Amino acid sequence: MTTTLITGANKGLGHETARRLIGAGHTVYVGARDIERGTAAASELGARFVQLDVTDDASVAAAVATIEAGGGLDVLVNNAGIEVRSAGGGIIGAAELTADVMREVFETNVFGLVRVTHAFLPLLERSAAPVVVNVSSRLASLAQAGKGYPGAAYPASKTAVNMLTVQFAMAFPQMRINAVEPGYTSTDLNRHEGTQTVEQGAEIIVRMAQPGPDGPTGGYFDAEGPLPW
Repeated sequence: MTTTLITGANKGLGHETARRLIGAGHTVYVGARDIERGTAAASELGARFVQLDVTDDASVAAAVATIEAGGGLDVLVNNAGIEVRSAGGGIIGAAELTADVMREVFETNVFGLVRVTHAFLPLLERSAAPVVVNVSSRLASLAQAGKGYPGAAYPASKTAVNMLTVQFAMAFPQMRINAVEPGYTSTDLNRHEGTQTVEQGAEIIVRMAQPGPDGPTGGYFDAEGPLPW
């Protein structure tokens, strides 16, 4: 039985990914900051709940202990992420960007990913087929930068996620570690402005959570295939 942890899984892409992986036979831990919402989501899905705030060391350490006691971990999906908007809901571009905004976005999207991945590496190393999926974005691509989206902090955070994906994959060649772009999906993160459904967006996450022993690693993919860095 494959055991999978998905961060930020009480709604949106994380919730749909959990649903699909449970259908594929995984034992899934729904990771969520809010205990009430996370418990409700896990109950609805037939998953296990673990309280997990990716910005908090103690919360992550407690989650590791819970999942270790439950038998270990095979797949980690780093899905939790945020985008900070202005008070009026506008996208914050370079002209308005402050260090505080950048710090807030990176605390979850980058430092949180590192915190969780580092903490769970000992469990993943015990797995016969360890997998890490980092939810990135097409906006992370330097090759495609400057094509319409004015935001600064969120794309920069996902570019950092891509680099971390490569470095973790190099350091742990026995693991399958990839970054994925779900597409412009309608979720709370973008105030449901996205044009895809969560079912469509979760497709590449679910696929890369089940890559097989000879599957790719250190890559950056959307549902159509590899993306340019």
